Amino acid sequence: MKKPLKSTAGIPAAQLIDENIAEYPDWRGDTLATLRRLIKEADPEMVEEWKWNIPVWSHDGIICTGETYKAAVKTTFAKGASLADAEGLFNSSLEGATRRAIDFREGDAINEAAFKALVRAAVDLNASKLKKGKA
Repeated sequence: MKKPLKSTAGIPAAQLIDENIAEYPDWRGDTLATLRRLIKEADPEMVEEWKWNIPVWSHDGIICTGETYKAAVKTTFAKGASLADAEGLFNSSLEGATRRAIDFREGDAINEAAFKALVRAAVDLNASKLKKGKA
């Protein structure tokens, strides 16, 4: 069950994400913390936001979200359908015309290099659309 929306006015997104990770003292919190680290390593200029009661990472537009569920931590890439996924990381929301997601389940290994490459490709895609005036 999704947690109810709480008032987050005036609370920095980084703090809300820290609190969100701390709410899951098991593999889900560890996974979300690892994904957050990889996203920030892939793009040190990434902006952390808090929207829809979940972490959101943006650079010239939304790159991806981090959603925590009972059986998975989902990272949804806003323009994932437009990204090359040579390593086959996308395993969820494959039928959509725009978004693509990766569901990480307990015990799944994270291909860190491929994940960071996907984040960088998403940043590049947003930048190219911004240059064309289509962000």
